[in-house]
Amino acid sequence: MTGSSCLNCFNYPKTSQESTTEGVPGDTPGGPGMAGVEPRAILKSIESREQSEGAGARVRRAIGGASLPRLDPFLMMDEFNVGLPAGFPDHPHRGFETVTYMLNGTFTHEDFVGNSGIIAPGDLQWMTAGRGICHSEIPAPGPNAHGLQLWINLSSKDKMIKPAYQEMMSKDLTRVSGNGVEATVIAGECLGARSQVYTRNPTMFLDLTMDPHARLDQHVPKGWNGFVYV
Repeated sequence: MTGSSCLNCFNYPKTSQESTTEGVPGDTPGGPGMAGVEPRAILKSIESREQSEGAGARVRRAIGGASLPRLDPFLMMDEFNVGLPAGFPDHPHRGFETVTYMLNGTFTHEDFVGNSGIIAPGDLQWMTAGRGICHSEIPAPGPNAHGLQLWINLSSKDKMIKPAYQEMMSKDLTRVSGNGVEATVIAGECLGARSQVYTRNPTMFLDLTMDPHARLDQHVPKGWNGFVYV
């Protein structure tokens, strides 16, 4: 019997005048001794839906589709598994951040101001579109580029900032384990370990692999929206 793997993401929702009712109020335990906080309930369970995207690509959309059109401040969450000749040629972004986390294969990316690079399995790209950027994301030859991309809305004060990147190789991401839980801390904190990634909106983004019957009590600040992708 193998363990289970899941992606957990939580964020404070007040990035605009609107907020969603999909979030769960309250706190969750963060570990032993956190008396007086209550676990959250799962309010909604949905299945991601496959759809066309880019040029000949197919993605599974968990947030941003008909089943869950918004989860403020999360605008979209896709799982992609794309091989050549499909891909995501030049396209614009503005007013939010795109977070790309690679699971397998390799993506090449390039933007209109001359930035370019490659992200491989386990690597992270946290792109702040700010006042606007046009870029492309194309799988490299070889295995399909398989990963997750999350869009996070920017607060009104940050929507016109200069575009920026944070790129981290797999070996540089924060990892921690204990009690049958292995965590990659992409953003925020887990099991006493903190990510090096800077987030303009307070964000917790965790990749967890758990042994059968293992348990993790993860503190989530009151009022944050969140989801678990399995």
